[in-house]
Amino acid sequence: MIPLVAIVGRPNVGKSTLFNRLARKSRAIVHKSPGVTRDLLYEEVQHEGRRFHIIDTGGYDEDQGDALLPRMRGLIELAVEEAEAVIFLMDGQAGLAPMDAEVGQMLRVSRKPVFHAVNKIDGPKHEAGIAEFYKLGVEDFYPISAAHGRGIAELLDALVSALPDAEESEEVAGETRIAVVGRPNTGKSTLVNAVLGYQRVMVDERPGTTRDAIDTPFSMLGRRYRLIDTAGIRRKGRVREQLEKYTVIMALKSLERCAVALILIDASEGVTAQDGHIAGYAYDRGRGCIIVVNKWDLARSAGRKVEDLREEVRWKLKYLSFAPVLILSARTGESVDLLLPQVDEVAAGFRKRTPTAALNRLLEDIQRAHQPPLVGGRQLRLYYIRQVSTAPPTFAIVANSPESVHFSYQRYIVNRIREAFGFQGVPVRLFFEARSGRTPPRRRRKKRTRRTKP
Repeated sequence: MIPLVAIVGRPNVGKSTLFNRLARKSRAIVHKSPGVTRDLLYEEVQHEGRRFHIIDTGGYDEDQGDALLPRMRGLIELAVEEAEAVIFLMDGQAGLAPMDAEVGQMLRVSRKPVFHAVNKIDGPKHEAGIAEFYKLGVEDFYPISAAHGRGIAELLDALVSALPDAEESEEVAGETRIAVVGRPNTGKSTLVNAVLGYQRVMVDERPGTTRDAIDTPFSMLGRRYRLIDTAGIRRKGRVREQLEKYTVIMALKSLERCAVALILIDASEGVTAQDGHIAGYAYDRGRGCIIVVNKWDLARSAGRKVEDLREEVRWKLKYLSFAPVLILSARTGESVDLLLPQVDEVAAGFRKRTPTAALNRLLEDIQRAHQPPLVGGRQLRLYYIRQVSTAPPTFAIVANSPESVHFSYQRYIVNRIREAFGFQGVPVRLFFEARSGRTPPRRRRKKRTRRTKP
């Protein structure tokens, strides 16, 4: 488990700019208007050989500070609860605001390491403004400029020294880990109980009954499994609408230590944008994926058809076209018995290793059937392929021009690998590399003729 660091602060202090600076990529939208960040932003950061995840706690809509506080408090509490450390960002040019004091008080009782960073200190002329922030009763501040990178190295040095080491997930031999992820109230706990055959986790119609990820090891038909039921939302009122996206924090932690992700979708509501976000996180982390459309009993009563549900899933989750879709009802038990055999098939593909000889025969067939395109008038050549790792299956192809392989041809190769060797429900990773050990030809030196004196 990689430590998680939450970036918190009132709107428009530069949280997204800091997020982009630490992530070294433009993931978050940066704008002068407060509240531009809408979705959960989560990225891995490396500094001095240490890895950790950062999360940008954006997504505030109101313009009035007083109306914003209740919602903001819920957001920060949940983010801080899941994080191992917090960066509390303030605006050095705007000065100390009443909302800063409120956030500071919330963080003070969290008992988590908090790094108070004063942003927008772009040069020495702005440093005088830091003095008023000492009213918060904090001794150490980190003056930074997220836009220009000033002071970021010092902040990172202090941060990584306070973070716990990443914990390796202990794998039990022969055990398949299954993470049940999805939006609140999609029936995650009900499905866990249905698979186990008894009430392992509390079920309630209100979203957020499950607080923490709950691991349940069990055996069935001689196979060993571990079900991981991820937490949902436990806030009330208007806060719940904003906090819903933050359930992904818990789901992400569970995804890091599972082989197969069950992505639960509420059949009565259809595929939502939040479902797409959660499914995308499973795909990005290379987990085996099964799309489980739950509450089929309710959807059927409402007149929905199985074909329409499948078509909606395939249309809205195109990037998971390789993942099987299972429509069931955890409450009534309908089709639940089909789940574990599907998990076994996906888990086998997740750990599968393919013989190199068979892969290279396939590569020859691929090039005969569909020759690689010309690149700058030069024929692209694919020499050989090998599987470099499993979980997920990852392949490397040696080519004469690795950087020139078009994404459509890469997708074609992946589809052919999947057709030939299975890998149902498993993302297949593919990358290209140049031949190793090749040295460029030496330039011929012109033969110098010795001139003689007349």
